[in-house]
Amino acid sequence: MKKTITASLFCFALAAGAQPAQTVRIATLDMLSGPMTGLGQNVLKSFQYTARIANEEGWAGPYKFEIVPFDNKLSPQEAVTLLNAVIAKDIRYVVQGASSSSVGIALSEAIEKHNARNPGKEIVYLNYASQAPVLTNEKCSYWHFRTDANSDMKVDALTTYLAGQKGIKKIYLLNPNYAYGQETARASRESLARKRPDIEIVGDDLHPTAQVKDFAPYVAKIRQAGADAVITSSVGSDLALIVRAAKDFGLGVDFYTLNGNNYGVPGTIGAAGEGRVKLVSTFNPNDPGRRASDIQSNFKKQFDEDFINGMGFNAIVALSAAIRNAKSAEPVKVAAQLDGLRFDGINGPVTLRQSDHQAQQAVFVQSWEKVDGKTVRHDQEGTGFGWKQVASVDANVAELPTTCRMKRPD
Repeated sequence: MKKTITASLFCFALAAGAQPAQTVRIATLDMLSGPMTGLGQNVLKSFQYTARIANEEGWAGPYKFEIVPFDNKLSPQEAVTLLNAVIAKDIRYVVQGASSSSVGIALSEAIEKHNARNPGKEIVYLNYASQAPVLTNEKCSYWHFRTDANSDMKVDALTTYLAGQKGIKKIYLLNPNYAYGQETARASRESLARKRPDIEIVGDDLHPTAQVKDFAPYVAKIRQAGADAVITSSVGSDLALIVRAAKDFGLGVDFYTLNGNNYGVPGTIGAAGEGRVKLVSTFNPNDPGRRASDIQSNFKKQFDEDFINGMGFNAIVALSAAIRNAKSAEPVKVAAQLDGLRFDGINGPVTLRQSDHQAQQAVFVQSWEKVDGKTVRHDQEGTGFGWKQVASVDANVAELPTTCRMKRPD
């Protein structure tokens, strides 16, 4: 049976002095050094900010959150090593996402093994951004909950939008060379073949993560191939360098990104990307009538940075709801409540599907446009440009089947 939050968590406040506060520590396992430091630090600030709001508003009743940061250095091996430190500190909740799906897969497998071997010491993994579909398909785990859409869901939403863009005839695929990027390329080929068989895939490249210093050779290939548009799931500094190389080349193609709002990317896009850079995301900072807009404004006032971690925000909302429902912070009881949980997220209703723990929610296609005070109220990185919603795919349409055969605890 699915659990439903009948009243908004955002309006809930615990009566003062009703119960003594208890601390729930949450380990963030993402990159805090290296070429993608900016993104990692921005995400860490967003978790600390969200935890503070949750504590002030009493989202989890008598429980208060403390964020404990760990630097995985963008390495799956380092992340698994750090998990031992998390276990030693008796921290029972882990969030991760910005540092790639290769890290997410390694963490999920390590947590699954730990939990099987250490009953009573279970850890819950809240994944807010590692988008590789395998995490909620063949490599699914009962202890893993993803609040973002996976890349297959985003590509499906994107290609539904592209089906109506008749001027696009040739597409180039440029993605990072690990599970997430490989799955994005596969899904793009398969989905375009179904929805726009007339579109020609004129290139399909995979690049190393955080290692390429100059993407000019890739951009030269895109131009030579005569592409009208590029689909890319590249992240952080890689995506910023791709956009910069395209600007330097004067490459006038549309970029359809899964991570165009990553820290450092919007500042690189600037005015040159107006109307040409698109974002497929489950987070819409300009969504009217939702809390996203207020969060964006308040975060920027405090940190002079943009709030981009909407799905991390949702992870804390979901965890709070599960703790309240369980009347406990014990991971076994909380996981049972997260399983099938329905809650009101930063941009609307979300369900953590029981079959695979994949969040089901709306997916937005957004375009990089000038701030107009109406459809684009928030810019990014002081550019005067932000994300304008041009299409929305409802949760019931964005939902895809799963191959997950979840092993549930006895």
